[in-house]
Amino acid sequence: MIHCWQRRTTRRTTTRREGTMNQHGSSATLTVLLADVQPAVRQGVRSMVEATGGAAVVGEAGTTGEVLAATSRHRPDVLVLDPQMDDTAGMRMISQIVRLTPDTGVLVFSTLDDDKAVAAAFHAGARGYLVKRATAEQIVRGIHAVGAGEAIVDRTIAARLGTLIGTGARPRSYPFPQLSDREREVLEHLAAGRSNPAIARELALASKTVSNRISGILGKLGVADRAQALVLARDAGLGHAAAG
Repeated sequence: MIHCWQRRTTRRTTTRREGTMNQHGSSATLTVLLADVQPAVRQGVRSMVEATGGAAVVGEAGTTGEVLAATSRHRPDVLVLDPQMDDTAGMRMISQIVRLTPDTGVLVFSTLDDDKAVAAAFHAGARGYLVKRATAEQIVRGIHAVGAGEAIVDRTIAARLGTLIGTGARPRSYPFPQLSDREREVLEHLAAGRSNPAIARELALASKTVSNRISGILGKLGVADRAQALVLARDAGLGHAAAG
């Protein structure tokens, strides 16, 4: 079972980039990049994605270098990633990808489901986390959820996620240390009651980027929608600096 938080007030457009067309001529195909050190795992996920439709695998990668290069080249909607490759800091790689292509949603697909790994993935900017015991249906659903701007995790992880992502290394003066600096800016404006278009104007961002950052905020705060995030932020004293 997996648990998914949906954004009830905003939706990402189905057209991510011009020229991505399905057989009927509509640009609704989700683009997916698969990154795993094991070719068999990549092939298995590719088969699942291609069998269900609505998404297209645009590339595969088996090393850190290949992941970064392929993500930069394809700029996929979703990167399905096992961070354990090349004996490198996998969570650092997630951070690099989020900075490199902020519109790409990272779905971690790993054998690890310990607290430290899950917390580190979300701190790094991942939007979803599934373990490799997930069924084909759950994997495909997770890919589409992340592609739609939702945050998704195994239900067993969801039960403890709020506690996990509430820990971090940022200064204690800020009530939500798990958020990046950019996410803090967006949350401050969200707490002030501003709409996505207004936030985009204030921060000189694309509306799609604001929507994606709000999705990340919801996942990291462990809340279901922006209304709950707003209440949580205001209870913590946010929203005053952006008001007016």
